[in-house]
Amino acid sequence: MVLDVSKINGIGEYTVRKEKGRVLYLKDEKVFLVQNNNTIEVRSDHKLGALLREKYESVMESRYFGRGGIEIVLAGQLDDGELEDLVRLSYNLTV
Repeated sequence: MVLDVSKINGIGEYTVRKEKGRVLYLKDEKVFLVQNNNTIEVRSDHKLGALLREKYESVMESRYFGRGGIEIVLAGQLDDGELEDLVRLSYNLTV
């Protein structure tokens, strides 16, 4: 599964930078999304992140953002709408 960020409504302008086998999505030089081969990493509220980690085995603490984010294995546990919502939230937390 591949997340197409360009089709997500509700986020503004961003830049894309490729680095070390991953793609970084930035707003004002701050990363809001990291796209790896099989995972994405987004900024998240601590309580939401904890809830999602408890609910889904495919959600873990982000390696890029640390405790301020989550990493999601794109295995199908979260549907496209949920992933898009998390990307929008991450964008808004970054702005």
